[in-house]
Amino acid sequence: MNSQQNKITQLFNIQYPIIQAGMIWHSGWKLASAVSNCGGLGLIGAGSMYPDILRENIQKCKQATDKPFGVNVPMLYPNLDEVIQIILEEGVKIVFTSAGNPKTYTETLQKEGLKVAHVVSSTKFAMKCEEAGVDAVVAEGFEAGGHNGRDETTTFCLIPNVRKHISKPLIAAGGIALGSQMKAAMILGADGVQIGSRFAATVEASAHENWKNKITELQEGDTHLTLKELAPVRMVKNKFFNELEEIYNVGRNKESLIASLGRARAKKGMFEGDMEEGELEIGQVSALIDEVLPVETVFQNLLKEFNEINTPSL
Repeated sequence: MNSQQNKITQLFNIQYPIIQAGMIWHSGWKLASAVSNCGGLGLIGAGSMYPDILRENIQKCKQATDKPFGVNVPMLYPNLDEVIQIILEEGVKIVFTSAGNPKTYTETLQKEGLKVAHVVSSTKFAMKCEEAGVDAVVAEGFEAGGHNGRDETTTFCLIPNVRKHISKPLIAAGGIALGSQMKAAMILGADGVQIGSRFAATVEASAHENWKNKITELQEGDTHLTLKELAPVRMVKNKFFNELEEIYNVGRNKESLIASLGRARAKKGMFEGDMEEGELEIGQVSALIDEVLPVETVFQNLLKEFNEINTPSL
């Protein structure tokens, strides 16, 4: 892939249509600025940050890169109005919203000159995004890590269906860690890709080293989508996951699931490094990730693989 302009690179003023997902406990200023400096779009993950920590990360990111970067805002978290205010005060130009109604902040942000993308897991919600006037849609398949869609539609099926129904710039997410997967997504109709799991296992990610190393050991089938009664999430099968499964075995008790989940389970796992008691969120594509790499190397590999793929003719 060269740096020819397409809908996504033009929209965000970046070199390559590669967006780093705003993952909780991974996506601090170091990761976001490294991705932006490589020509992609780095996103700070506001979901795991108190407002003052978010402001600090935005300020440090501005110092670390002169390229565009954005903030990912999951709308199921508290302090949303304060988070949006900080984003505006700090002059961030790009926001990716998720886990909520795209109408909530899109118009407010666009009036201030920001570009807004929204993450969805179905064609129906992609169409609602277009109605809400977002600048781009991220369609995320069932393969993705973290919070996910209830419908379990895979990226391979989701992207062409969304493309068929919307005209907005389309970003594919879920199950993309290789240049070949990036090319496949774009052949299916995506204008760019959003990559999470591959950037989670990088030197610059803010997650704990225990967790980064664990990602490189995961095999096919080691993750599972669960907690549909609360908010569906794909996580690693560990001691905590097995405790949740035991609750399911004795009956789907929502209160018991909430009690077991407790507070700060994700922080305990991905940020503090507890591989047994923590919630470990990662995508199915982790089975293809076998080493922790610098962001620059990840980019080099993606672009090399993308350019080496020759689509066969019949």
